[in-house]
Amino acid sequence: MYMASVDFQNINNIYTAGIQPAAAAPAKNAVPPVTSPAAQKPVFKAEAYTSAVTVRTSLVTKDEKKKYEELSNELHLDYRKKLEYALKSGLLLKNNSNDKSTVLDNLYKILKEDRDPGLDKITILEECLDILANPYVITQTCEDIPSQYKRQVIGLMTNLSEDPKKIAEAKWELDNMHTGTCPAASIEFDLATKHTAEFFRMVEGLTSPKNEVVKTIKMDNLSDKSSEAIWLLTKFKTPHQINNFDTATVLLKPDKNAIIRARIQNHHRDPGERSIIDVLMQSTFMQLGSQQTYDSITDKRAPNAWTQEDGGLIDFEKTYVESVVEDKNTTSVIYQIVDENGRLKGYEKDFATIKKELLDTLKMGHNIIIGYTWADPENDNRLAGHEITIVGYKLDKNGKGVFICQDSDDDIAAPIEMTEEYLLPKIHHAGLPDSIASRDFKYEDSWKIGLDEFQNMRQSA
Repeated sequence: MYMASVDFQNINNIYTAGIQPAAAAPAKNAVPPVTSPAAQKPVFKAEAYTSAVTVRTSLVTKDEKKKYEELSNELHLDYRKKLEYALKSGLLLKNNSNDKSTVLDNLYKILKEDRDPGLDKITILEECLDILANPYVITQTCEDIPSQYKRQVIGLMTNLSEDPKKIAEAKWELDNMHTGTCPAASIEFDLATKHTAEFFRMVEGLTSPKNEVVKTIKMDNLSDKSSEAIWLLTKFKTPHQINNFDTATVLLKPDKNAIIRARIQNHHRDPGERSIIDVLMQSTFMQLGSQQTYDSITDKRAPNAWTQEDGGLIDFEKTYVESVVEDKNTTSVIYQIVDENGRLKGYEKDFATIKKELLDTLKMGHNIIIGYTWADPENDNRLAGHEITIVGYKLDKNGKGVFICQDSDDDIAAPIEMTEEYLLPKIHHAGLPDSIASRDFKYEDSWKIGLDEFQNMRQSA
């Protein structure tokens, strides 16, 4: 008999090593780490991170000095050094957030204001400083559920069923889980490196007792037409309030079960697993893109009119999330032509054009979240896919082009390199600024194509 009421608020404070998960079955939308010369650790940090514009590197006001001192006094030596690095690098006093609060302001709120009952504020602060020191620690690698919580979690997964078959299936799924949150993890990384203060404002809100963030967005970053922007907010079931023709206020929340995983990670996080921040951020972004249907316990979302999959986000769902979360005009450009059987037929553009669009986007100071594919031999060579982030480009010693990338699923807390010869043919779609995507006057954003298909299906029905 499984417990009808599950309380994960007061997990004990004993730090124990969680049970290591069994080998995970390959996920539909996961790719093994690229071996061979295609991917390796580069010898430098990615340009997109180190080239961030410095705001200020010294404390000026009494308020700033007070907040910094009180934070420092609560931290162990290693984290005091990371706090100092955040200040000297210009990250700590950045104020590129929705309400103009700085990174320092939001770290101080985490320290001084109440957190979710099952989360420890010092643990959250340490995770924040880890990301400030190295955003490549952001990962989608799923956490295992320690044995003392499995009974309750399986009860949630089976809706308290006593059917042995359902219980066995849930246990196998839990022990062999591999998250499909690569699009969400890529957006999390992009937000942390490009909109640093907003990232930590979101961390503060998601770890608060309300587990939510309120954000004002520009309507024209969703669509040129206000009516289409409103349609998108409504279709994606995003809680919102239209302020005027120019802006809307949205409510961002993780799914109801995300806090269970976050509270467990507060005390039982193993090396390489998602942090509290990763769990809550990725759940929030999956909820936003999946029409509020994601479940952190099972890592599944409901199929909808655009996709019959129950795993990760598809291209324009990811782009919608990116546009809302980062309040920027991003267009999903599809490069590969895929037939009805899921096999690659050809390309919409030649590789030279694709490369130019990517490099021009990098020159504008943007990261590029891409979906890349490969033929899956275990699924009749149909295409499988994975999302990563391009953060830079260089020429190797032989003069060949190399893309610098962040992969949230490679167990490497550092950027990797992929040769352009390897990567360009594999790119299915890329999130590009509208100014670059619109160079091709024939191009239509994929969400509009999806809308047309949805409307045609509705009329046929």
